[in-house]
Amino acid sequence: MANSMFMLCYPSCLAPKTLHHDNEFLKFSSFSTKPTKPSSHSRLITMNLPMQTPYNVLITGSTKGIGYALAKQFLKAGDNIIISSRSKERVESALNNLRQDFGEHHVWGTTCDVKKGQDVKDLVAFAQKNLNYIDIWVFYLYMTNTNIASSFSSAILLFCPYPILRTMQINNAGSNAYSFKPLAEASDEDLIEVVTTNTLGLMICCREAIKMMRNQPQGGHVFNIDGAGSDGRPTPRFAAYGATKRSVVHLTKSLQAELQMQDVKNVVVHNLSPGMVTTDLLMSGATTKQAKFFINVLAEPAEVVAEYLVPRIRSIPANGSTKPTYLRFLTGIKAYSQIFSRLAFGARRNRHVLED
Repeated sequence: MANSMFMLCYPSCLAPKTLHHDNEFLKFSSFSTKPTKPSSHSRLITMNLPMQTPYNVLITGSTKGIGYALAKQFLKAGDNIIISSRSKERVESALNNLRQDFGEHHVWGTTCDVKKGQDVKDLVAFAQKNLNYIDIWVFYLYMTNTNIASSFSSAILLFCPYPILRTMQINNAGSNAYSFKPLAEASDEDLIEVVTTNTLGLMICCREAIKMMRNQPQGGHVFNIDGAGSDGRPTPRFAAYGATKRSVVHLTKSLQAELQMQDVKNVVVHNLSPGMVTTDLLMSGATTKQAKFFINVLAEPAEVVAEYLVPRIRSIPANGSTKPTYLRFLTGIKAYSQIFSRLAFGARRNRHVLED
């Protein structure tokens, strides 16, 4: 998820309800800010009033990387979080760590494979059982393929004359199987994994998020994370991945148009770009001078990115905004400014890796 996200908004004026979950490792504690279950007749209520905090936040792919950092930042802001991942072990580990820092009353977790429609429906049911509603749904998928990371330095050269715009999003891949090689050499399994995760998974999550949010009194906001290829420029040697990320922007625009045609005014779909994040995977690709240069100049820790994005994400329900937004951590101007500062003044040298 990266690469892709969702967000929702709800009033806190409804009656609280105490619930319990039967999974042992996801033991639920009572929560005092939950409303009663919303009526389906509320779908046409417009989302033009500021929402009250704390927000209920659901994040997919949130057991590591930027997804985990986003979860922590929402918790620091006082929100309530549901984390999810395909791995039960990672969910349990992340859940235990978060509860040690923020308590058991504010974070829950469950497994979900976004490629499977029933899994996503079960995730929605889990959220509604524990929190009744979701204010913010963040759809993120993280990359776990070391073949892509190990070829990171080659990617920088391939992306010229647009190295900045291309490399700053390579760490947002969703698939965990796609290899860094020409499409003609990719296996069926590679292609199926990247397309079903990044495209089908996103569509399924958008579908279920919209179905849920339009029936909530204050609707919600869907944030889809972009990635390399989302701006239409080529992504040689990971063409399938780039094609799926190009589809993210198109899907977002199409959903915006559909909602407008259906007169659904309480759901808004957005895009979000976290930029280049210093995950273990990205750092494992720092094997050449060029790769080290761009990592030091452009990359930021997941915590820094989350600290920037979360307040801006939360400001949308807080302001009652119904305008589609494209939130970017690393803009083109910012990237070029940082590169200029480095070339002119030596700034940001050796920030993350030694270049000499």
